[in-house]
Amino acid sequence: MADKQFDIIVVGGGPGGYVAAIRAAQLGLNTALIEREHLGGICLNWGCIPTKALLRSAEIYRLLHHLDAYGVGADNPRVDLAKVVKRSRGVAGQLAGGVKHLLKKNKVTIIDGSAKLAGVGKVRVGDATYAAKHIILATGARARSFPGLVPDGKLIWTYKEAMVPTALPKSLLVVGSGAIGIEFASFYNALGTSVTVAEVLDRVLPVEDEEISALARKSFEKQGMRIVTGAKVGPLQAGASSVTTTLEAGGKSETLTFDRVILALGIVGNVEDIGLEATKVRVEKTHIITDQWCQTDEPGVYAIGDVAGAPWLAHKASHEAVICVEKIAGVPGVHPLDPRNIPGCTYATPQVASVGLTEAKAKALGYSVRVGRFPFVGNGKAIALGEPEGLVKTVFDAATGELLGAHMIGAEVTEMIQGYTVARTLETTEDELMHTVFPHPTLSEMMHESVLAAYGRAIHI
Repeated sequence: MADKQFDIIVVGGGPGGYVAAIRAAQLGLNTALIEREHLGGICLNWGCIPTKALLRSAEIYRLLHHLDAYGVGADNPRVDLAKVVKRSRGVAGQLAGGVKHLLKKNKVTIIDGSAKLAGVGKVRVGDATYAAKHIILATGARARSFPGLVPDGKLIWTYKEAMVPTALPKSLLVVGSGAIGIEFASFYNALGTSVTVAEVLDRVLPVEDEEISALARKSFEKQGMRIVTGAKVGPLQAGASSVTTTLEAGGKSETLTFDRVILALGIVGNVEDIGLEATKVRVEKTHIITDQWCQTDEPGVYAIGDVAGAPWLAHKASHEAVICVEKIAGVPGVHPLDPRNIPGCTYATPQVASVGLTEAKAKALGYSVRVGRFPFVGNGKAIALGEPEGLVKTVFDAATGELLGAHMIGAEVTEMIQGYTVARTLETTEDELMHTVFPHPTLSEMMHESVLAAYGRAIHI
């Protein structure tokens, strides 16, 4: 039984689970990780990483069509879709192998199979039972579907099928305009597919600041996408090689046919068949309820990542993993996660990134705000790159100078947002940001100018 007794058992090997296992092992805890399918989880194998590889190919293809503006020539750019997909899968495979190496390096016991809670401090995998005082559930989530909007894996896709197309559809309907939907819309649009995006709410990227959402829509439409907001879709009717559906918006209804449909309707937590029924663990809307330390109502059982609720982001899962394990191990100085300090990124063209409160949310909470804006067209590096479209927006508490939120759209903003995330973590004020020296020429100078603009001190606008 020695090999079946652990200090911590982690169920799920995604960005929450494998990080929890590695951190636990670093702290000297005898740790096991149970994974039923892919180390690295959805993010690494079928989400965050391979989609960025696809989007990189699309970005290069898009640039090839504008080479003349840079004084460079290249004739007849073309897409080899099989190679694009192969590269994406290779990137995912390389990183999955890296996760396995890290787990072995840290002497984490890897157990293949599906896990189920089997009594206090016990987990069953097949015919074997493993024991641990602490069990961390990191089972992740899967794509959501609705009546009439159900994937079939052939013509009606989830993210998984959308990542491995064998041919480019001539026409595509993307249902849902969150980060996942917009990233796929951007990828296929760049490669020449006629893309329609349908969103039930009144704007695309609805969790973003309204001003940023409006700029994003304008850019997407300029690139040739059709954007329909306030839309009702369905039901989807799959034929031999196409899908027909109705699209209602603005009091009008139309019947449309597409080669393929991508459903990006959010996610549901993987809470079934893991033994929760015999525990005190509470589940609401398919997600496990936890406290600030990721503890469930069942002593010794914890939950992190997508299965534990929004925001559904890999970096949130990884951070929760460290907090959870360090609290279990008694590491001094552990801080609970502040959701307002979790940055969000959308890797479309243009990129979108944000952290903290939107302007509207800050006002709704009663703050008197000062708002700064700086356009990409006022930045030398952006113009030199040929990327003059975009905006950096900052929101401050007028009374204290606290940075309440930051919102960006444009080239490389997914890399820039971390500067504001660090600022929020350090509880930085506008005065400290103003006195920070930003290098020239860089895109990051716009972050400085946006802060200055909030206080009427911007230099370059």
